[in-house]
Amino acid sequence: MKTTEPTNLTNSNLYNEDFYLWIETTAKQLKNGKFAEIDLTNLIEEIESMGRSEKRALKSNLLVVLMHLLKYKFQPEKRSNSWLSTIFEHRRKLKEELTESPSLKTYFSDIFNECYQDARKQASLETGLSLDTFLVDSTFTIEESLNQDYLPEQH
Repeated sequence: MKTTEPTNLTNSNLYNEDFYLWIETTAKQLKNGKFAEIDLTNLIEEIESMGRSEKRALKSNLLVVLMHLLKYKFQPEKRSNSWLSTIFEHRRKLKEELTESPSLKTYFSDIFNECYQDARKQASLETGLSLDTFLVDSTFTIEESLNQDYLPEQH
């Protein structure tokens, strides 16, 4: 089914009224070289938003991995297949994100310690263990956090 742009909407209005149609229209304009017709302001905003979204996903997946590694290390009696599955799944997502966008590796390194601190706090809340239980400096390296075969030993 072919969609055509309604004549009563400008591209800018289309963005607010029918986002999917705006995407189709913008893609068509780009393909056809109709650059003067493109809603450049909203296109730039969406491209920048995509970059922020990629970073948020990377940060979120890293936080989940680190938190589960901490729980795995400091609560060996509660280890479960569910924890292992969560660690595996979020490592898989991280690998996929870093493979698709290798330029995010620098960002990953930059946020690793921040994510570890957040993971400490979240692990403390989830486990009921004191925050001091979890070392201030990460016991996991960046490489270990991404390594599908790595699991921490009991503290």
